[in-house]
Amino acid sequence: MILLIEDNLSDVELTRRAFARNHIANEIVVVNDGQAALDFLFGEGAHAGRDTSIQPSLTLLDLKLPKVDGIEVLRRIRADPRTRRLPVVILTSSREHEDLSLGYDSGANSYIRKPVDFQAFVEAVHQLGLYWLVLNEQPPH
Repeated sequence: MILLIEDNLSDVELTRRAFARNHIANEIVVVNDGQAALDFLFGEGAHAGRDTSIQPSLTLLDLKLPKVDGIEVLRRIRADPRTRRLPVVILTSSREHEDLSLGYDSGANSYIRKPVDFQAFVEAVHQLGLYWLVLNEQPPH
């Protein structure tokens, strides 16, 4: 499963299309704000009762999110023993140097700027999927 934490519905659809175009069949779970992401990961709020032993193989995290921003979501993921090893890739349109530094300082595994061109985005998703879902050795649960 891939967890996509993204509040822009156009970007959600773009990401889904790019994964489909690359024949990446993993289920994509979408949450639209930082609090919903934390609730999903920790089985709270609207996701109370979710089996939290089943965690995403990959989390794609936008930075500019409502309720709880992406950096704080990442910090909470890294602070909890249940989620600290989850692969988290920041997928954002932010070009701010501070966001890049904060992302890595907070424990991001990778930081990818969303290409504006759809074909370039499809290629970025192809590389992302190949590495994180095929080549990367997942940590033990």
